[in-house]
Amino acid sequence: MAITSSTNTIGLLNLQKNGKHSNMDLPLFCSSHLKVRRLKRIFKCASQVNDISVEVVKPENDFKDPDWKKHFQEDFDNRFRLPHLTDILDVKPRPTSFSLKSRGPLGDGNGAPMDTWYGYVNDDDRALLKVIKFASPNSAGAECIDPDCSWVEQWYWVHRAGPRKQIYYEPKEVKAAIVTCGGLCPGLNDVIRQIVVTLEKYGVKNIVGIQFGYRGFCDENLREVPLSHQVVQNINLAGGSLLGVSRGGPSISDIVDSIQAKAIDMLFVLGGNGTHAGANAIHDECCKRKMKVSVVGVPKTIDNDIQLMDKTFGFDTAVEEAQRAINSAYIEAESAYHGIGLVKLMGRSSGFIAMHASLSSGQTDICLIPEVPFKLEGPNGLLQHLEHLIKTKGKAVVCVAEGAGQELLQKSDATDASGNVVLGDIGVHMQQQIKRHFKYIGVPADVKYIDPTYMVRACRANASDAILCTVLGQNAVHGAFAGFSGITTGICNNHYVYLPIPEVVRSPRRVDSNSRMWHRCLTSTGQPDFH
Repeated sequence: MAITSSTNTIGLLNLQKNGKHSNMDLPLFCSSHLKVRRLKRIFKCASQVNDISVEVVKPENDFKDPDWKKHFQEDFDNRFRLPHLTDILDVKPRPTSFSLKSRGPLGDGNGAPMDTWYGYVNDDDRALLKVIKFASPNSAGAECIDPDCSWVEQWYWVHRAGPRKQIYYEPKEVKAAIVTCGGLCPGLNDVIRQIVVTLEKYGVKNIVGIQFGYRGFCDENLREVPLSHQVVQNINLAGGSLLGVSRGGPSISDIVDSIQAKAIDMLFVLGGNGTHAGANAIHDECCKRKMKVSVVGVPKTIDNDIQLMDKTFGFDTAVEEAQRAINSAYIEAESAYHGIGLVKLMGRSSGFIAMHASLSSGQTDICLIPEVPFKLEGPNGLLQHLEHLIKTKGKAVVCVAEGAGQELLQKSDATDASGNVVLGDIGVHMQQQIKRHFKYIGVPADVKYIDPTYMVRACRANASDAILCTVLGQNAVHGAFAGFSGITTGICNNHYVYLPIPEVVRSPRRVDSNSRMWHRCLTSTGQPDFH
């Protein structure tokens, strides 16, 4: 089952005050209805949830057309419209059962007068994805839209997250399920806790957890875990996931069959790009079967590689733990004669953790990320720079993301359960090459290698991530009760928003090597260009 998406080019949104989900832009509930043109880049695809097709697509823009900007806006409207239950079902809204003026569900779940609380979000509220007006295409961070780079003003809007005055479910009749997929990440338990607490605030009594990712839908040995405020009260005090995690899973059809059999009305999916691709495929299948099911994602990846979002939960905690590893490497390097501390951090395709941890520690001399190729050998190579550091400073600290320098290693066709290519170990390779080089030139060097990977992702969320998890969990529930499906919730320019899943799974978010943040990292480390 293919999942359509878009490229990095995003346009403007004409905000129309119609106030109804079913009339906003086009009647587009399933992402497969998008009229798009396929590009060459096709991600691995199949009917398995661990092998989802994500087609990177691009709107067909005729830049010779004098009205191309108008068409560009229309395409943006279509792509960023939130799928809604009313697109396929004749369901009527009812007054919400959520208000902070009540100790419990309003009127025992029967709704409340609309003029008693002013904490609701209007359906026409929007948030800006970008807040900088670039004066020139040469400005740092500016993105060209047309081939001549004549238009860089990207002022565009997305739907604001939060509770609505009207909801599309009867809370007492709702059965909600939560599933956590992929690998561990700080904050999973925080999100689970807040989803349960907020569901109960609406008046939902039947809440369950699906064990060990998508696999739990069809494995007869894995039973549903009943969830309540009492069950989840203190789970945020520990790392990991109360429900367990796993990669891969059964087919989309089997998962939706299970959703029907279990009579699930709301499904909250916590995971990264692959997990969200699976969630969107589940949403599409529910759409085809005309099922009243809201599938809502909460983006989970410590790599911070989800498109359009300021950051994902777990990232701040990962950076905090990672910079401690860097500081340990610095102490080891400083305490040894010609000491070299080498730290490998997580980051398959994006180097955000390595970059931010290097900036926060202030002790890193070299930061290597997947987005910026480097050479080990030669006059401009990394090893030559290490020689310089040993001569001038007597020590060096190197931080490398796990996906960096893969071109230096033997390629592998092996994949994990999620369909990801198994990476070569760049940390071990660099350790060996550094030792070999200094032995060859006859200079003693004491290399200390630190790999804190599983320590970073298994710890409890710090204060910053805990707050982010709290808000994301609450907004996921608000989105489901508002009747949306096939969406995810995140933070953009410090505002919480809802985004269509296809727009965030089109490709991993990566560090821009021309960005101000990467330039700040280079200024901090003082490293040259290793080419």
